Amino acid sequence: MKRLSILTVLSIFMITSLNAKTSILQDEVQEVTETVVDTSVAEVTPVMETAEETPVVEEVESTNFHQELKKRFIEGGPGFMGIVLLCLILGLAIAIERIIYLNLATSNSDKLTSDVEDALKSGGLDAAKEVCRNTPGPVASIFYQGLDRANEDLESAEKAVVAYGGVQMGQLEKNVSWISLFIALAPMLGFMGTVIGMIQAFDKIEAAGDMQPSLVAGGIKVALLTTVFGLIVAIILQIFYNYIISKIDSIVNDMENASISLMDLLVNNKK
Repeated sequence: MKRLSILTVLSIFMITSLNAKTSILQDEVQEVTETVVDTSVAEVTPVMETAEETPVVEEVESTNFHQELKKRFIEGGPGFMGIVLLCLILGLAIAIERIIYLNLATSNSDKLTSDVEDALKSGGLDAAKEVCRNTPGPVASIFYQGLDRANEDLESAEKAVVAYGGVQMGQLEKNVSWISLFIALAPMLGFMGTVIGMIQAFDKIEAAGDMQPSLVAGGIKVALLTTVFGLIVAIILQIFYNYIISKIDSIVNDMENASISLMDLLVNNKK
């Protein structure tokens, strides 16, 4: 009986100890879980805040750029800066108009030459002129003028092709000289604004009677803004001007090659 009582007491003691250890382990697991969850939330929250703040930062940067550009434009002086801006607007307008015109004037001269050759063989000069009349572009116009004089002689047809080629070249180069004028005028206006700004800065120094760094720095900064703006305008227009000139050269070369092909067709048609 004594042994049984001792065993019973020991069993109760062991069960109580196991329950105590189990509850302690459960508390520790719960604390670790809460710590992990809190850490995850803390890590996720800044990421979400950063994602929410990114568009705002980009919008602020864009707004600051426009505000800075407006501020620099006003600091440079509305007089000269406005004239330089007008050069940019007019130059871009002419450049865009020329680019559209030149792209519309570009045509497949090889296909046109083949169609004219087939028309000459099947329907004669009238059919060939009808093909040229229905085809847009300067090459088709030159072909039409040459075919229109083909009944006289080859020399008359060649003169008509050369003369009308010059007319078409003039149409291609129309108003391009204005772009080159604005390219030269914009930096010169900027330099003039710089010189006038420097003169005004020295006038302020003379009026103040003292060589203050703020007067000199402010005047020089305002003076240089016009030069920077003029150079930027000239660079932008120069890029468009070079593209237009290269496009004109390409079309003129195409016109010359097509004219030679047309004269060969007329020679073969006379035989």
